[in-house]
Amino acid sequence: MATTILDNEAVQALVDPRHRKHRRMLALCEAAHHRGAHRRSIDAVLVPVAVRVEAGWTRNGPEAARINLVSRARDVVLDTNRTNRATLIRRSLGVSVTDATIGELIGSCAGPIQVITSDRDDSDRMAAYLGRSVEIIVL
Repeated sequence: MATTILDNEAVQALVDPRHRKHRRMLALCEAAHHRGAHRRSIDAVLVPVAVRVEAGWTRNGPEAARINLVSRARDVVLDTNRTNRATLIRRSLGVSVTDATIGELIGSCAGPIQVITSDRDDSDRMAAYLGRSVEIIVL
């Protein structure tokens, strides 16, 4: 199973049809879905809740119904262990809270990982710090 992690701008582009990168995000979500269908596995598209809050994505509004279906993105909540790991990443690298939650996922997900982001540098730094090979897709 492959994991795709969305950052703030990726979520903003996905949710807002007026965003200049909206069509690209729809295509990337569709590609993740087709990859999983081709391999007969489920590719996970994950959004840390801190990212969703920062991007302003509410899942229960009428404007979100279509995106909830298209993206198939699952929320990742911060339990105690995830919060502790994200805090260590934030302290060690000085990244934002939302980036630290992305870093926590980079460190805790098994299998291939890709991050869709507008900030390659932070994702590269976190992957190197965590000793993970990550495909960065710059939005």
